[in-house]
Amino acid sequence: MAAAAAAGATPATARKALLTTTATLLSSSLARSRRSLSCSAAAASAAPRIAPQPPDLLRWVQREGGFVHPALRVVDHPEHGLGVSAAAAEGDIPPGDVLIALPGRLPLRLRRPAGAADAVLVQLADQVPEELWAMRLGLRLLQERAKSDSFWWPYIANLPETFTVPIFFPGEDIKNLQYAPLLHQVNKRCRFLLEFEKEVKHKLGTVPLEDHPFCGQDVNSSSLGWAMSAASTRAFRLHGEIPMLLPLIDMCNHSFNPNARIVQEGNVDSPDMSVKVVAETKIDQNAAVTLNYGCYPNDFFLLDYGFVITSNSYDQVELSYDGTLLDAASMAAGVSSPNFSAPAKWQQDILSQLNLYGEGAILKVSIGGPEIVDGRLLAALRVIIAADPDAVSGHDLKTLMSLKEKAPLGPAVEASALRTVLALCTFALQHFHTKIMEDEAILKGEPPLTTELAVQFRLQKKLLLLDVIQNLSRRIKMLALDKSTV
Repeated sequence: MAAAAAAGATPATARKALLTTTATLLSSSLARSRRSLSCSAAAASAAPRIAPQPPDLLRWVQREGGFVHPALRVVDHPEHGLGVSAAAAEGDIPPGDVLIALPGRLPLRLRRPAGAADAVLVQLADQVPEELWAMRLGLRLLQERAKSDSFWWPYIANLPETFTVPIFFPGEDIKNLQYAPLLHQVNKRCRFLLEFEKEVKHKLGTVPLEDHPFCGQDVNSSSLGWAMSAASTRAFRLHGEIPMLLPLIDMCNHSFNPNARIVQEGNVDSPDMSVKVVAETKIDQNAAVTLNYGCYPNDFFLLDYGFVITSNSYDQVELSYDGTLLDAASMAAGVSSPNFSAPAKWQQDILSQLNLYGEGAILKVSIGGPEIVDGRLLAALRVIIAADPDAVSGHDLKTLMSLKEKAPLGPAVEASALRTVLALCTFALQHFHTKIMEDEAILKGEPPLTTELAVQFRLQKKLLLLDVIQNLSRRIKMLALDKSTV
């Protein structure tokens, strides 16, 4: 605990705080932990830290061989919230300046077994599916949190007690999402945590205390949920795709137009490995240091990070490529005798190439994002509506999948295809139980944070659909004008 003591806490107080917070996290009854996964409200935006008075994280990073630019502080930024900002800058930070540098010993990651307890931890991690990689790393974090002398205590003490990811939403706010694909993912994660709790308890019940990876502490779905959320909201996957928790760096907030970037030097297993944050652009005095977490839809940001981005140009509405649904949409769009439910053999062949037909087909398609209309969906609409194999055969799939290609099968087919998408947008809007004005009124009333996130999430989906409707309506109008001038 020398590091913790040097960073502002004595070994005794640090150990006491750790044991107290660990007990709070890990000693809940099964019934309470099950309720917390669906009914426990997440904390406010500035969630309390694990320790009431955590050690100074910047000083700890510096003391352990890292570098922190003298202009940086951890502050509550008015736009980005709690995070790293140039709050102590006397002027601008120029591009290329190193802002943070972590030596290889500071990142926290799942490691090769160094003893019996580590071996048990790895065995538990191996039971976690790859798509829930955050749980694997979360087990490692939970292992360190349970120790009274963890090297990473100054980092762990600064982590939030709770997270605003949907698995911790109250039940009513989970319903408030009103979006089936995300509800499916939330329920899937909750079920996983409850089942994984049983597997963990069974495994740990056969382990001697000296080999217990969590120092004999009880582990339940609540603690597992905390650990998985801590990893998903804060971990980075750099070269080699090995997820790591990067102290202090993980307090840089997200932006699609970031002013900094992460640079990894050396192999992840190399003793000389280091991770740096470098200024990508000029950073103004008091500006937040931002990184791009990735170009993702709001489903990803809310599920894994606990926030929603307004006017997210990468947001999408997910649909299923369903023949009955598409027949109904195309009929609503004025297409006579659509045959999405019973495509001709030549159309089936093209749909198979698009992976929308046959065994192993991936039927998930989307509206929105940079493409505006999922390329596979657009190509399928054009091919089915055209009903002319000779006309279709003159174009490759890339052309048929691109909205930038202006009416490759003629203006009549294009207008019908786009009107079918308009009908799909209308159907999707009807699946939401509330109107846009109702959502805006709720948000103006300053609701609890989880309600705000749920309502903002569904509102952004509706606004996205309206944007797509307006975009495609303009395209249809231009097609009509082009046709009239021919």
